[in-house]
Amino acid sequence: MENWYIRNKKGDVDKIAESFNISKVTSKILINRDITQPERIDQFLNPSLDKLPSSEVMDDMDIASGIIVNKIKDRRRIRIVGDFDVDGIMSVYILYTALKNLGAMVDYVIPDRVNDGYGINDIIILEAKAHGIDTIITVDNGIGALEQVKLAKKMGITVIITDHHDITIPEDGNVFNVLPEADAILNPKKPFCKYPQKTLCGAGVVFKLITNLYDLFGLKGKGNELLEFVSIATICDVVDLVDENRVIVVEGLKRLNNTENVGLRALLRESSLEDKELGVYHVGFIIGSSFNATGRLDSALIGLDLLLEKDEIKAQEKAKTIRALNDERKLMTEKGIEKIANQVQNKYLDSKIIVAYEPNIHESIAGIIAGRIKEKYNKPTIVLTNGKEGVKGSARSIEGYHIYEELSKARKYLNRFGGHPMAAGLSLDEINIEVLRNFLNNNSTLTNEDLVPKVYIDIPLNISSIDMGLVQELKILEPHGKGNPKPLFGQRDLSIRKINVIGSKMNVLKFQFLNNPDMEGIMFSGVDECIADIVNTHGEEEYNRALLGKDNNIKIDIVYSPSINEYMGRISVQLVINNYRIQKNKERR
Repeated sequence: MENWYIRNKKGDVDKIAESFNISKVTSKILINRDITQPERIDQFLNPSLDKLPSSEVMDDMDIASGIIVNKIKDRRRIRIVGDFDVDGIMSVYILYTALKNLGAMVDYVIPDRVNDGYGINDIIILEAKAHGIDTIITVDNGIGALEQVKLAKKMGITVIITDHHDITIPEDGNVFNVLPEADAILNPKKPFCKYPQKTLCGAGVVFKLITNLYDLFGLKGKGNELLEFVSIATICDVVDLVDENRVIVVEGLKRLNNTENVGLRALLRESSLEDKELGVYHVGFIIGSSFNATGRLDSALIGLDLLLEKDEIKAQEKAKTIRALNDERKLMTEKGIEKIANQVQNKYLDSKIIVAYEPNIHESIAGIIAGRIKEKYNKPTIVLTNGKEGVKGSARSIEGYHIYEELSKARKYLNRFGGHPMAAGLSLDEINIEVLRNFLNNNSTLTNEDLVPKVYIDIPLNISSIDMGLVQELKILEPHGKGNPKPLFGQRDLSIRKINVIGSKMNVLKFQFLNNPDMEGIMFSGVDECIADIVNTHGEEEYNRALLGKDNNIKIDIVYSPSINEYMGRISVQLVINNYRIQKNKERR
C-alpha cells in the first residue's frame, strides 16, 4: 500500500497560463516543478541553444581554456583521465574529439573499476610522467584528489580538473583546504562559482569547456555537433532534466536520432533501435546500460573504442561484444537480486535499514542490485560483497534518509566511504558487517510511515477533462526524467463498467468506466495483484460481472497519466494507470 499526496506548490496558475498561452493544467505542472520565473518557463517551453549561459561564467574557465590553447600551440602532450561509467566514457570521447580537431597532441586513460577504483590515482600520474605527459585533464573525477594532484604538481605536470561531484565543506568553512591544488578547476558546485546550472553532469562541464575552446579558435558553435554524446551522459547520470540540462537533452536527442557516429549506429542496430524514435527510455535503459556494462564487467575502453571506430564492419563486431557484455550483466544482476531478496525475506524483513552481504556478487553490480532491492522494499539498502581488497559495497536510499550522513556517523566501522543523500559506496572489514548493520538500525530515526511508498499526484483531475488537445499539449513537457517527472493525475470513485484481461500473456488489464464510457484505462503492471484485490474486496461474482460488462459494485481510485493510443487506424486518448485503490463501497445495483 502506498500513501498518496497531492503536490500543492503555490504560484499564479492563471497568469502563467495566459502569459505563455498554455492550459491551466500545464501551468500548474510547471509550478509543481518549481519553474515559475518567466525566463525559466520560456527556456523550458522553448528549449534552444541560444538560451544557454555563456561558458565564460564558469569559474576558472578563462584559466583552463588559456592553458589548453597554449599547450596545443606549443605541441605539449595532454592526457585525459576519465571514469568508467557512461558519463565518464562520453566525457572522454567529447574532450578527446574536440582536442584532436583543434590539433592537440592528446591521449586518454580510464581506470579499471575493480583493479584501480574510481578516479585519478598515483599510478596514473607516475605513468603520465614516464610517458612525457605535460598536462593532465580529468573528466568526471578529480575534485577530491588532493594528494594525487599534489603528486602531479610535484612532478611538474599541469593539472586541470573538470568535475561535477559534490565538494565536502569542512566545519570551519575553509573550502580551499579541500580543493585540489590544480592549475584550474571547472566544477559548477565549486564555492564562489557563479555558473547557474549546478547540476551539470561531467560531460556537461566538458561541453562548456570545448565550446569555449572552439570560440577561442574562431569556430563558434562547432562543439554543438557533440551534443548527442552530452545528452546520453546527462540522461544516464540521472541529473535534473530542467534548465540547461533540458536544452542539452532536447537538442542532443535530435542529433542522436540522426547520428553519423559509426559506432553508435552499430550499437543501435545491435539493440534493435535503428528505426525507432529514440527517447530518454532508450538512452537510459538500453544505450546507457550497454556502455555501463563495459566498465562493469571488462573495460570502459571498449565502449570508448566503439565510439571512435570508423569502420562499419569492425564497429558491428564491437557492438556485438558490448551487447553480449550487457546481456551477461543482466543475468548476473537478476541472480544477485534473487539472492539478496531471499536474504531479506529470511533475515532482514523487519530491519529498517537493509544491510545484506553476498560474497559471490560481482562488486560492479552491487549498486544496481541495491537499487532494485530498495525499490522492492522501499527501505535504504546496502549490498556488500567481496572486492579485490576486502568487503566492498553500494548503498541506495529513500526519501528522508541521507545515506551519506548516516554512514558518516558510522565511519569508525568503515575503511572508506563516499557519496551523497541517495547513494554511496563503502568498504569495510568483514568483521564489521554485523556491527554496521546493528549501528545503522539502532540509530535510525525512520518511522514505519517513512517506509511506506509515496506517490505524488500533480492534479486531481476528472477523466472527463482529458481530451486529445490536452494530451498533445502535455507533450511539450517532454522529455521526462529526474526533476521533470511525467505528470500524474488522480481521480476517486470511478465506477467500473467493464474489465478486460488482454495481451499475449494475459498480463494487461483494460478498464471501461461508467463515468466516461469512451475513456479506457489500461494497466501494465501489478495486474495479478489488482485482480486479487478486486476479488478479495468484492468477491468472485462481482469480478465476473465486470468481466462480462454487467452491472457491478466495483469502484476504483486511480493515479494515471494520459496517452494517445493508435490501434488499427483509430486514434484515441487512453489512461495509463500507475496506481490504484479498490474501494469498499455500498452496493450500486
